[in-house]
Amino acid sequence: MEVQLHELTPVLSPADQEAMERQQQQRQQRQLAMSDTRRALVLDAARSVFAEKGVEGASIREIARRAGYTPGAIYSYFDSKEAIYAALLAESLERLNAEVAAARTFKLQPQLTLAAKARAWFGFYARNPRDLDLGFYLVQGLAPRGLTGELNQQLNGRLQDALRPCELALQSMGLSSDAALRENTALFAHGVGLLLLQHTGRIRLFGQSAESLFLAYVDQLVERLNPGAPAASRAVDQPDLFGL
Repeated sequence: MEVQLHELTPVLSPADQEAMERQQQQRQQRQLAMSDTRRALVLDAARSVFAEKGVEGASIREIARRAGYTPGAIYSYFDSKEAIYAALLAESLERLNAEVAAARTFKLQPQLTLAAKARAWFGFYARNPRDLDLGFYLVQGLAPRGLTGELNQQLNGRLQDALRPCELALQSMGLSSDAALRENTALFAHGVGLLLLQHTGRIRLFGQSAESLFLAYVDQLVERLNPGAPAASRAVDQPDLFGL
């Protein structure tokens, strides 16, 4: 049987094989990095469009124009403007959860954990008003327009994840699960109301500080549930010498 030279497959040495695999991995990493960069540009452009026009007024064409891409290129990352909005909100909620997770936990003093975790989510939205807009659909009224039920459920779940440490701290203070949920809901509602006053500038009508009012509410909540306890919002800032 005669074998033609062009039919022979070269056998690579282990070193050559390793070099080829390394080059392929590097190429894939570059492609992923480029993809992530393009996706970030799309999200940045979408953030400004949503802030100006809302979800209903925005368009894929306008988002693409600001990102420097064609509408067709956008669809390779997102299948709709609602999907882009959901991605922005999901990213925001991940940063919120990270900030709450980083707040101190006091093993034997749940009232301090409550104060620390509440300050974390309130502070996040106080410093990032656009994230407040995203989280409450304030870019287009007060309804979750255009998001599917499944997406809305997933995003709401991540918001609840950020608030759950406060609820667990309330339970550790002796409240039942139902009572803890009610108090945590009231705490969140109070905080969001203050954030809206701060965000819109209406807080100036009263000559008050949104942060101070929120911390006072937390202290009053702790005092009501644990009479005689020191002001939790101030105690959080004290050195935790014994890891409690």
